[in-house]
Amino acid sequence: MEKAREFLELTEEESESVSRVTIPPPRVDLEHSFYENFALRGIRVDRVEPGFVACTFKVPPRLTDRTGKLASGAIANLVDEVGGAVVYVEGLPMNVSVDMSISFISTAQPDDELEITSRVLGQRGRYSGTIVLIRNKATGEVIAEGRHSLFGTHASKL
Repeated sequence: MEKAREFLELTEEESESVSRVTIPPPRVDLEHSFYENFALRGIRVDRVEPGFVACTFKVPPRLTDRTGKLASGAIANLVDEVGGAVVYVEGLPMNVSVDMSISFISTAQPDDELEITSRVLGQRGRYSGTIVLIRNKATGEVIAEGRHSLFGTHASKL
């Protein structure tokens, strides 16, 4: 337990940095939420086709872990967001993540440009399965591969 406590303890610099974070109250007219500004800023959508999405993302220093590499939580967030985007239907509520499985294969450094592709593996009723591949755009090296299952309301066939 003591080891975990030491690992989670913030340095004075980290504590000061966190104390300076301001989170504006959510408002209907708010352009972007804190979450979007922090975790999603920098994702550029390159191509969208039925059942396929391709994006690029330059790794920002704010999403790195203590070793200076892209944090595994940030990778999981990319799998969640891009995997969900490929099954999103305009005018319907967002789908809910049911399950994610991620293979962390390599790492990414700040300022690395990543290529993220997602495609639909299949849909049955309100359940969808997607696969997300994250690669280093310069080297082609696979950073992570994720499978993402979602549940949501789909357009009526009537």
